[in-house]
Amino acid sequence: MFRKILVANRGEIALRVICACKDLGIRTVAVYSEADRDALHTRFADEAICIGPPRSAESYLNIASIISAAEVTDSEAIHPGYGFLSENAHFAEVCETSKLTFIGPSPGVIELMGDKDKARRKMAALGLPVVPGSGVLTSEEQAATEAERVGYPLMIKAVAGGGGRGMRIIKAPKDLPQALATAQAEAEASFGLPDIYLEKYIASPRHIEFQVMGDAYGKVIHLGERECTLQRRHQKVVEESPSLTIGSDTREEMGKKVVEALEKIGYTNAGTVEFLMDENHKLYFLEMNTRIQVEHPVTELVTGLDLVKQQIRIASGEKLPPEWDSRPLNGHAIECRICAEDPETFVPSPGRITGLYLPGGPGVRVDHSIYTEYVIPPYYDSLIAKLICHGRDREEAIQRMARALEMFVVEGIQTLLPVHEKIMADPDFRAGNFDTHFLDRYLHTTAKSDVPVESVR
Repeated sequence: MFRKILVANRGEIALRVICACKDLGIRTVAVYSEADRDALHTRFADEAICIGPPRSAESYLNIASIISAAEVTDSEAIHPGYGFLSENAHFAEVCETSKLTFIGPSPGVIELMGDKDKARRKMAALGLPVVPGSGVLTSEEQAATEAERVGYPLMIKAVAGGGGRGMRIIKAPKDLPQALATAQAEAEASFGLPDIYLEKYIASPRHIEFQVMGDAYGKVIHLGERECTLQRRHQKVVEESPSLTIGSDTREEMGKKVVEALEKIGYTNAGTVEFLMDENHKLYFLEMNTRIQVEHPVTELVTGLDLVKQQIRIASGEKLPPEWDSRPLNGHAIECRICAEDPETFVPSPGRITGLYLPGGPGVRVDHSIYTEYVIPPYYDSLIAKLICHGRDREEAIQRMARALEMFVVEGIQTLLPVHEKIMADPDFRAGNFDTHFLDRYLHTTAKSDVPVESVR
């Protein structure tokens, strides 16, 4: 087991990794930007080292600074969390070259699955169903030909990245040229790569993902699925497990296909295979996230397992425990992402927290990085806490979530707590009648929240 791990992240996920390390008796090193000098992860790590100015490009995305911090603190491994460098194949390769263990998949697998076009083709070859689409587009003429072949409506997608950037819906041929130019420009600005491709647009999908874990000895398992359908601008807002639309037969069938595919590519550590489900409940491979997910706690609550500790164990060379093979899902769990945003416009709301009360009680968990008088900086993702509730069934989980949201108090800034309260009270949500457009229709908002953030999770 490692003696010391550097946590290359901030906020609640940095604290989550620190907690896992403490449980395993491992010392931790926190890195922080000048804007995060008073952040909680710097207080609870055994050591903390500043790696640069507030801008993430000069700090949390600065590979040289992070590697230097690991070397001067004599760290043996680096946990990237999610966002920032967690899916950066070059960073994982630099870690290996520097004799540091990257707690995640190999650089080659990260590179393969990070290219959505390559990932789609690879997964299709390995037996997973994929949404009909094109390869990487090289010209407007090719795009027009491929669009006619696949059929409208279509979705333009960036090969790299995520978070809704470089994505456009095309309903008719006349809209294609402008959408191509806009998507390419946005993809290049966001990810440094203008490559895009076409995909058949599924009008009313649900978003389903399978949690996977693989060790260095060729074994991969899945831990059931999560429902991540409630989204706004392609960013997840509420997640739960298990999904209402996945029965035990589908879970077993698709889970087996996922495991077999990942074993063939030599996948190690934690990951998530994401699918779109159409109106006929057919699943299509969408993409893979080669890291721990924001919503991993809902899987932890329905399985009773610690995924972050297992990430560390796998990276240190341990095998997956045999008892994880057929872990049953126990009850139901729901997670609400609590962001520092205006609940009406969704504009980020950084600033000082003047009052705080975190809810508790049976079945309630709060993963957070805030405290009274903490100043939320304006430079990063607006996520400040995750409220996760577990119950014997979905109805009890929702009731506990409604109770916890009512008792969650954050003063001095605006948050999405009122939005989540509305969602939990909505009869369609409670009945499971929703798709990925639910929030757009339900909230009736013309939000002005296109303010870019530097960490997309």
